[in-house]
Amino acid sequence: MAAYVYWFLGALMLVGLEMVTGTFYLLMLGIVLAIGGCASLLGAGVPLQLTLAALAGMAGTVLLRRVRTRRLTPPTDQSLDIGQTVKVITWHDNGTGRVFYRGAEWDAEMASPTMLNEGPLYIQALRGSILILTQQKPSSP
Repeated sequence: MAAYVYWFLGALMLVGLEMVTGTFYLLMLGIVLAIGGCASLLGAGVPLQLTLAALAGMAGTVLLRRVRTRRLTPPTDQSLDIGQTVKVITWHDNGTGRVFYRGAEWDAEMASPTMLNEGPLYIQALRGSILILTQQKPSSP
């Protein structure tokens, strides 16, 4: 069998695997093998076939990396929990407390140690799994 047949069989197998896994990297590698197959079909020597495939692979990897990083949006600091009211269960002497929110108990702290921890309290921010509370309702996102 001619060399281009092996290039195209490899390309078909990688494209088939890409359809199963859903990654664009396997599709790009399938295209790379197809480029090598086209070079073989046009009569290029093996070193030129491998060189064209390698260059296409590097270009495809750079292209996919750039497209992927552009699509990723940075996570916003806004949370749907901000501005929601909590029910205080207990406060500890060290300034932390337990509050009831969304059907569970959460650790909580006041936004400022000088704030009073009585009356209606609202979520101002989240720090990990700790709710930061304030007395004034912050604007919702």
